[in-house]
This record gives sequence, structure tokens and C-alpha cells, in this order.
Amino acid sequence: MQQYTRWAIQQSRKWQAEMQKRPSALSRVSQRVQAKVNAFIPEKAHRVITAAIRHMVEGVLFGARHLSRTKALAGPLHRVEAAVEERIRYYKHAAAAEGGLTGAGGFWTSMADFPLLLGFKLKLLFDVATLYGYNLSDYRERVYLLHIFQLAFSSQERRRTVFAQMQNWSEHAHELPEDVQDFDWRRFQQEYRDYIDIAKMAQLIPGIGAVVGFVANYQLVDRLGQTAMNAYRMRWMEEGRLR
Repeated sequence: MQQYTRWAIQQSRKWQAEMQKRPSALSRVSQRVQAKVNAFIPEKAHRVITAAIRHMVEGVLFGARHLSRTKALAGPLHRVEAAVEERIRYYKHAAAAEGGLTGAGGFWTSMADFPLLLGFKLKLLFDVATLYGYNLSDYRERVYLLHIFQLAFSSQERRRTVFAQMQNWSEHAHELPEDVQDFDWRRFQQEYRDYIDIAKMAQLIPGIGAVVGFVANYQLVDRLGQTAMNAYRMRWMEEGRLR
């Protein structure tokens, strides 16, 4: 459908402009608030979150165990994105249900939500990449997935840097080192954790945890799904597959 393709290109261009905006004053204030909130979180909780994110990043980079069972779709963009939207809906509802259950269980039960939510996000990204036709057995495509994570969940300042790395990805991918140990996963996990703390830490408060967990997980997975769609639209545009 030519009309759908034109709309998708327009949406992608709007998104690309948004990714390149300079940090606002509100964004800088939010980061300072985040630093203060983090100071009240028990160190054990910080260790759980950090370890979960580290293991996720290492798993994406060094293993193929997360490769999607979803099949690539041959066909026009509207057909591919109908399937992508279906996967996003599935993972949004699954993550929301899980967040509501763990949020209702108290502080340390809620801590279990972090690795579980990462798992939902990771599966979603692998499915989306496969549906758009990219081969995740190539570690450089898995690095691209980590860039999508950063783009969705980092500060605006960091987002601009990551977006610049994602533009003309085929050229950038050839410059990646053979040794994936060089990937800066420490900074990645810190940026990711800092983004989600305000929304997710409310899930640990007795009495409101279930409601906040349901809503936060739903919104976080939706944000990731929409970011992934626009990132792969950009790839298709660069490769001449969208005109």
C-alpha cells in the first residue's frame, strides 16, 4: 500500500527529528531527581538490577540462545508491520500482567520483576528484528538491538549520541571490532537503569505496587516496540527498501 508506506516514512522522519533534539531543562531536572531517588534505594536492590541488566547485555552479545523462532516476512511494509504490531500487543499485555502480580507481592517480590521485564523486552526485540528480515546470527545485528534499547531508555543527551551511531548502520557495522568484549555494557546498564527507576521504584511501594507495575510495564514495553519499529523503518529507508 503506497499510502501506508508514505505514512510510515513520515512517521520515521518525525521520530528521527525527535531523537536528535537537545536535552531540555526538564530533562536535566529529571536526572537530578533520579540521582536523589537512587540514594534511597537499598544497595542490594541496586545490585539485583545491575546484575540483571549485565546478564541480559552479555547474553545478547555472546550467545545465540535468544534467537527468535519467528519467521521473517516477505512482502510489503504494511504486512510486516501488522505482524510487528501484533507482537508488541502480546508482549505489552504479558509484561503488564506480570508487573501487576509482582507489584502486589511486596518489596523483594517486586525486585523479581526487573529480570522478568528485561526478558519480555528482549524477546520482543528479537521477534521484531526477525520480522523485518534481519539475521540475528550476525552479532552486529545484536549490537543494533542494544542500540535500540539505549535509544528507548536513555537520557536525551545520551540518546543523541546513540542515534548518530545508528544512522547509516551498514557502514558503522563494518567498523565494529571482531571482539565484542569492547562493547561498553557498563554505561549501557547504568543509563537503562536510571531511566526506569522513577517509574519502576513506585512499584515497590506497598499498597500501590500492583497498579503501578501493571501500567509501568505496559508503557515501557510499548515505548520499546515503537522505538524498534522506527529504527527498522530507518534501516529500510537507508537501504532503499522504502520509497
